[in-house]
Amino acid sequence: MITIVIADDHPIARAGIHNLLSSDPELVIIGEAENGIEAQELVEKLRPNILLLDLKMPGPRPADIERYVRTNFPETITLVLTAHDRDVYLADMVKAGVSGYFSKSVRGETLIKAIHRAVEGEYLITETQKERVKHWEENNSNKRKKLTQREKEILTLMNRGLDDTAISNELGIAYQTTVFHITNIRKKLEVTSRQQATKWANENLGDN
Repeated sequence: MITIVIADDHPIARAGIHNLLSSDPELVIIGEAENGIEAQELVEKLRPNILLLDLKMPGPRPADIERYVRTNFPETITLVLTAHDRDVYLADMVKAGVSGYFSKSVRGETLIKAIHRAVEGEYLITETQKERVKHWEENNSNKRKKLTQREKEILTLMNRGLDDTAISNELGIAYQTTVFHITNIRKKLEVTSRQQATKWANENLGDN
């Protein structure tokens, strides 16, 4: 039997995944988590063969969840199942140590086969995904490293559509300080407009 913990903050999604995996008598769902803290607690308590992890949940960052699992419970294999198939997330999760990364559009039988393959010791990150990670690292990792934590926070708020005044109020900083940070952000990202900066953030910043 292959034991599985499903971590997804959407009840309907969890129910659908549960029903799908239950069609295979060798797969047993032993726990469901709706946030990152619960995911870590269930892995610690239940020691599943597989942690099926969504990327957009309350709590710790997905990459931090995976590092926690790899460090403390290396016998548990993490597979990502997400609607957010973006290069930045893929790169972060591959670096953290996941064994597979799947879009929620994947066919059910493909996911079930992947779980069996993972338990048998197969690494399921494809060559195409490796190329995506390599390309992202070459083109964007250095830029992301140049950004300070405050600049990342401001970029995230810009990406949510907040103007400079709203960003200043959200972070409790002076308006001119916000403007100064945004100027530095544009320089570091080598872009000339706010729109270009937010486009970069949407594609490359992730949850960092």
